[in-house]
Parts: sequence; C-alpha cells; structure tokens
Amino acid sequence: MYAEPLAPQRSVTAPRVGHGYWRRLLPLLTVLACLTRVPSFAQPLWNPDEGYLAVQARMLAHGGELYETVVDRKPPLVPWLYQGAFALAGSDSLVSVRLLAVLAQLLTAALLAALARRRWGDSAGRTAGVLYLLISVGLNPEDAQAAGFEVFMLPCTAAALWCADRGRWVAAGTAVGCAFLAKQTGGAVLLPVLWLCGASWGGLLRLGAGAAAPVLTAAVLTDPEGFLFWTVTGSGAYASFTGSELHVLARALTNTAILTVACAGLLPPVVRARTGSADLWLWLASSAGAVVLGFHFFGHYYLQLTPPLALLATAALRTLPRARRTRAVVTSACCCTLFLTWGLLAPRPELTHAQRLADAIAHRTAPGDRILLWGIHPETYWLAHRAPATRYLTAGLLTNYSGGRDGPGVGEKHAMEGAWTTLHREMTAHPPQLIVDDSRGKPYAPDRIRPLRRLLEGYEEVAVVDGAVLHARAR
Repeated sequence: MYAEPLAPQRSVTAPRVGHGYWRRLLPLLTVLACLTRVPSFAQPLWNPDEGYLAVQARMLAHGGELYETVVDRKPPLVPWLYQGAFALAGSDSLVSVRLLAVLAQLLTAALLAALARRRWGDSAGRTAGVLYLLISVGLNPEDAQAAGFEVFMLPCTAAALWCADRGRWVAAGTAVGCAFLAKQTGGAVLLPVLWLCGASWGGLLRLGAGAAAPVLTAAVLTDPEGFLFWTVTGSGAYASFTGSELHVLARALTNTAILTVACAGLLPPVVRARTGSADLWLWLASSAGAVVLGFHFFGHYYLQLTPPLALLATAALRTLPRARRTRAVVTSACCCTLFLTWGLLAPRPELTHAQRLADAIAHRTAPGDRILLWGIHPETYWLAHRAPATRYLTAGLLTNYSGGRDGPGVGEKHAMEGAWTTLHREMTAHPPQLIVDDSRGKPYAPDRIRPLRRLLEGYEEVAVVDGAVLHARAR
C-alpha cells in the first residue's frame, strides 16, 4: 500500500471544482452537529466539570475574582464563556452553553473540512467534516456530551492548523494561545504548528508573539501570580500517577477501548495505509501525549484525539476503492447512532443523588445562606441555588483526591498550597449555615481529615441523604 513519507512538507493545494461548495456543505454539517449533540440537552448536567463551571460563573457574576476568590486548576476561557452565556440567558439552565458547544463542534468540523479540502480536494473536505462529527460522540456520554473544557478547546486547535497550513503565523499562534486558555493541554497543538513553520525565524517570531498575546492578556485581566499558580505551577501533586495505579490503568484501557469502537470504521484503513502528512501524525502524537499528561485518563481527555484522527482517516480513505470508503463511513454512522442511543437512555445515578441532596439543602437553608459541600460534586451548589462558603468547590483541592486516587496520595498535607489556611480564614469570617459531608466512605472522609473534624465540632448532624450527612450549626 502506498504511504507518503513523513518528511517536512508544506501543503499542496489540491484542485477544487464546483461552485457553492460551502453553501451545500455547511447546512449538512450544521444538521449533523445538532443531531450528534441532541443527548446533551437530555440531562440538566452531565459531569462535575459542568457543575464546577456553572458555580464559578455564578460566583463571578456576583463579584468573584478569578484566581483569587474563584479558583480552579484550569485557564479562564471556559469560565468566562459560561459567565457570558449565563448573563444572556440566565443561570438556571445550561441550555445556553450547550448551544455554544454545538457551535464549537460545527466550527471544528468546518475548519477540518477546509483543511482537508485544501490538501486533497472537495470530496475530502466533506469526508473530514462528516467523519469528525460522527466520531466526536464516541465516548461515555458524560464525557462526549458535556459542555466541558475540551469541546471549546477543539475549535482553537483546528484553527491553529488551518492558519499554519496557510502560513498565517500570528493567527496560528493566537489560536494556540486560545487553545491553552481553554485547557492547558490544548497547547499540544503547538508541535504540529511548529513543524509546518519549519526553520523560518520570521515565522517563529510571529508565531510566538501570536501565542503569547492572549495568554498574557488573560494573566493581566485576572491576577498574574494567581494565573501562573493555578494554571501551571500549582498542580504538581495532581499530575501524579501514585496512589491510583490500578484504577487509572483500568480507566485508560476502558476509555481507549470505547474510542476504538467509535472509530472502528476508520482505524483499519489508517493503520494499513499510513497516509497523511507528517504534521497530522505529529498532531495525533502530541494529542496522545496530552491525554497521558496528568495520568488520569478521563474520557473527555480523549476528545483531543478526534480531529487528527478524522483528518488521517480522510487521507487514508481517499486511497481506497469507493465501496470500502462507503463501508467505513457507514460503519462510523452506525457507531455514532449507538453512542447517541447510549446518551439518550443511560441512567445518571450520581445526578439523581446530587438532585436529592440539593433538594434537602434547599429545604434546610434560606436562599442567602452559604454552605460547605465536602465532596467532589460541585454541581450540588448549582442545583440547590446556594452559594459556596469557600473558594474551594471540591474536597479534591484540599486533599488531592481526584479520579479514584487512594492511599498515601490523599490527605490534608497534599492540598493546594495554603488551602487549609485560607479555608480556616473563610470559615471564621463567614461560618456556613450547613456543612454537607458527601464523602460517602471515600479517602477524604472526615475521620481521615483532622482539620475537617475540627470544623464540624460546632455543628450537629440533622439529616442523612443517600449516605451524605448534613450538619447544621449548633443553636
């Protein structure tokens, strides 16, 4: 089978025929983007990331300051998107950000289609856009359908390649910077962009200036020191493999298998043909490295693989007979249907628990009361319409618990630097009306966290909801 050499090369514009190409393709991609995101509207929330972002957006709307009184280990772009969507449509529903997610997927598909069309012609453009949308839902629905960081990162990564392919280095750098501002691992797209730039010093300088501009602007608009700490230097303990080896390995294998099923029609021709230019393989490799980085292997991390996979599959399929190309696309469509059905029918037990707990919290507190939720499901704050009593929205920031980590890697000594001192100050200044222990036997339960036990000394147990214990201030 013919395989193109993996050597530095610039894209060659393929001949294009026909008129009204985008007038015909964009409606198709729009319909497909909407169809593949239908399950996202079937649930009020899909995962804790959505809950975290929703609570952050409410805090920002009420005067909170990012990286000071509103904190997370993520860059600011997606919290700002949530805040803007809530300002326009209200914060009681995530429909507004779900619509933005549809637009993000459509934009990613269109950029990939434009990239493939420039390289391989009109038919390849259509194939790339369609294939991307078909495989973009090929994960657990709570990962694929959530309006999370990766969904808003992907248009930026696709834009970076699109601009680099045309030698627009300032714009390519800006897109890389925006990808980083959506999620740190979005910066991995810099590697294929650098490959396309080659040894052009002028291009490298423009690329660097473009990448630095949005990042430095975000740092200035927030708090430069806090921005650096929360997005880069403060997550050393989080990005660790110790304490959860077997659990993480099982998750990695499971999510890899799920995405493999979603790409069942595409992987065989990609592996056999090995076509596609070096920058696309480098994009896939750097994206795979981004999935590994942090050693958590959550399903939504794998979304970063889908754009380069769609382009590599397009390159491989164009060398095959028409019947085999059709078979591959039909297989992808059938797999997409399977995942959409899963998304519409899958039960959400953790959401049900959070809703019951939120109802109990709302019943026992007034709208203006602050509460402390000791758990890893910040969506309960949002569902209960109650403000958090602290900037730390999950127990993970105070114990380093995340993704099933257990053993010596969890405890107050592994918290974010200065977190317990800050929490004590917040609790002293404004004691929460209710402390909710939602640990349910996890390694961060109060009997293992001494500072939390001290906090609970002034509270008394008033209710138990699905294993979560509600503690009210002693009268």
